[in-house]
Amino acid sequence: MASLMRTAARLHPTLTRTTVRPMTRAMASATTPKKATAAAAMQQPSHFDASEHPFFPDEPHRPIIRTAIPGPESKKAIAHLDKVFDTRSLNMMANYQNSFGNYLADLDGNVLLDVYAQIASIPVGYSNPSLLLAATSPDMASAMVNRPALGNFPQHDWAKILETGILRVAPKGMDQVFTAQAGSDANELAYKAAFMWRRGQERGGAEVAFTEQEMASAMNNQGPGAPDLSIMSFKSGFHGRLFASLSTTRSKPIHKLDIPAFDWPQASFPALKYPLEAHAEENAAEEQRCLDEAEKLMTTFHSPVAAIVIEPVQSEGGDNHASPAFFKGLRAITRKHNILMIVDEVQTGVGATGKFWAHEHWNMQDPPDMVTFSKKAQTAGYYFGNPELRPNKPYRQFNTWMGDPARAILFRAIIQEIERLDLVRNTAETGDYLYNGLESLAQKYPKEIQNLRGKGQGTFIAWDSPRRDEVLRKAKGEGINIGGSGERAVRLRPMLIFQKRHADIFMEGMEKVFQS
Repeated sequence: MASLMRTAARLHPTLTRTTVRPMTRAMASATTPKKATAAAAMQQPSHFDASEHPFFPDEPHRPIIRTAIPGPESKKAIAHLDKVFDTRSLNMMANYQNSFGNYLADLDGNVLLDVYAQIASIPVGYSNPSLLLAATSPDMASAMVNRPALGNFPQHDWAKILETGILRVAPKGMDQVFTAQAGSDANELAYKAAFMWRRGQERGGAEVAFTEQEMASAMNNQGPGAPDLSIMSFKSGFHGRLFASLSTTRSKPIHKLDIPAFDWPQASFPALKYPLEAHAEENAAEEQRCLDEAEKLMTTFHSPVAAIVIEPVQSEGGDNHASPAFFKGLRAITRKHNILMIVDEVQTGVGATGKFWAHEHWNMQDPPDMVTFSKKAQTAGYYFGNPELRPNKPYRQFNTWMGDPARAILFRAIIQEIERLDLVRNTAETGDYLYNGLESLAQKYPKEIQNLRGKGQGTFIAWDSPRRDEVLRKAKGEGINIGGSGERAVRLRPMLIFQKRHADIFMEGMEKVFQS
């Protein structure tokens, strides 16, 4: 730690937010460049665009494939790990010390262009020097070794950390945050806030005392203390794997099997047809059908609906989109019936759609009641603005940690890096370039790229493939790490530092896969 702190101190003048400097491997680590990535950096591809300023100029210029994936060293490491940890969901064994920028390395010298980014969770590149600087700061060291129980013993500068980081990028209409541990946790806490708000209203206000009957029945999981209320979600949605969040998750049976669940309603999410401009009337009718169904459920379901939860793009369920008009319609219905609207931005948030928050694309005058976040934020929680969403008593929304200052400090550094390099704009522009290129590939390989979607949504792009799993596997052989969603969608989740040069490499590699 001491040597890292000294390295960070030497780097500090080069990483201020007032000067845009390229990211170099020397800035990222006090160690020498690794063999695999150094070799890649020496070979400049023919499509190198000298007019595009690279964010990581000495990251690899293209992927390197030296062995099958997994290679022999990776197989040994996987076998070792499997003795103590379940590896059945393993995608690849990574070497993060050798990973840099947009490129993910393994143990066998393979270096892949990563457009999956740890399931959409790496925002500004592997081994990002600005984040390493934050990670080696005295504030971070203190937060890590003196982790506070924030509800009881918050550190003296917790308000400043929140105001200069998490709350600095709060969505429109929101000025408070409840921090959490993960996306599932954030959604669970938002659901609890919704239920407490609803019961407070029914009771006659936050100041009205709980009755003896409520307190006694709550201890037996019975009403009125444990009320018959629900959260409405949408078919194919994903909101986490804890108990309440899993009850609102509707993406795949494997997520839910054998786990008891709440009997809560699910409404249809629009099944749009593509290209959108060729099916405008049909899609409008489909969205209206879904709005009508949602309103009927909100008003007639046997367990009254306290809140709805919805993703701007159903990310695990197949990358399903809807129009701004649909989401505005939902907001109007929730207002009409005094139901809260929770927007789950766990995967869509922090710049990936060309806006910092994906729901900004809706241009809503009446913002959601709560917005949950995690993944690229490297921390988690929910934003809100209505003070009535604070519980009326202490310890009602509480746990030992109530978040993590170390992760909040890291998110602050991520925000500063996004602003310093103007990465939301970069993602919007690169996304347009990438989408146009994929449209051309779809015309050339119409059986391989079906229902291309995500236009105008940054790099949050997907398409359907009749041989999806084979495509994902063969892409690794071309040096591309890519993921899927739903039953047959190929989804792109590159980092915010993904540029046009990377898009070219990606499309060249995918064309080779399509030709195979």
